[in-house]
Amino acid sequence: MDTLYLVIPCYNEEEVLPETSSQLKKKIVSLVAKGKISAQSRIVFVNDGSKDKTWEIISKLHEEDKIFQGIKLSRNKGHQNALLCGLMTVKDHCDMTISLDADLQDDINAIDEMVDKYYEGCDVVYGVRSARDTDTFFKKFTAEGFYKVMKMMGADVVFNHADYRLMSRRALDGLQNFKEVNLFLRGVVPMIGYKSDSVYYERKERFAGESKYPLKKMLAFAWEGITSLSTKPIKMISMLGGLIFIVSIIMLIYSVVRHFMGATEIGWTSTIVSIWAIGGLQLLAIGIIGEYIGKVYLETKERPKFIVEKYLSDDE
Repeated sequence: MDTLYLVIPCYNEEEVLPETSSQLKKKIVSLVAKGKISAQSRIVFVNDGSKDKTWEIISKLHEEDKIFQGIKLSRNKGHQNALLCGLMTVKDHCDMTISLDADLQDDINAIDEMVDKYYEGCDVVYGVRSARDTDTFFKKFTAEGFYKVMKMMGADVVFNHADYRLMSRRALDGLQNFKEVNLFLRGVVPMIGYKSDSVYYERKERFAGESKYPLKKMLAFAWEGITSLSTKPIKMISMLGGLIFIVSIIMLIYSVVRHFMGATEIGWTSTIVSIWAIGGLQLLAIGIIGEYIGKVYLETKERPKFIVEKYLSDDE
């Protein structure tokens, strides 16, 4: 049987870790008993610079049972980098990984079907929400809007899929070849190729603690994804510039015609509106272009996406 590693990024998750670790251990033991995975399978928590007792809990879990492993980052690097760190650290020790959040809102019973699809030949299996019945109208509207905007902007993302996915070692080797600092795994993983499939599940309520992705952070995450995966915003600026140029030509012709008709008085309102409109569009265009230049600047520095301070493995 092949070896499975569960990779769970953690940031201030002291309230959920005791229950999360218990449920995940039961799932691993169950899969081993069914003969689906090797007894060498592990649960790996990645501490993303937590300020609470998250690392102390992870260390204690590891001391009590070697099925639990821990990776401690030197500082907070964000969910995507913490997840990438976990995947890259364990990829040479397992045959497949499944990434999921520490709050277990993603139904862990879907793991069984993910593993089945892996044995059917899939290198990537996406966990996809079947419905959003438990979400508020605002949450549902903004979340689904996020995926639609990403698609419209040219980002190849799986609708209603976050970071709950299975990846084979071959897929992880492919992921390692993507060197960008501005990381958006939901868009990068589909670029790897290889055979993929999806499993569907109903997302649960968070049983403890608070969400680490409020609206402000989600909007920033969406913008990061768009600008990391697509140049469409810059192309839209070019199209907008062309449109404004056409309008200016039309206005020029209109002004000349009005001049020869004897109506030479220029309207104050139209002048002010034009100034504000053009000025606003210029600032918006400069801002978007500046965002891309900033990303190029960060990429050229080639700073490390993460630094591992400590790794609690089977040898410790």
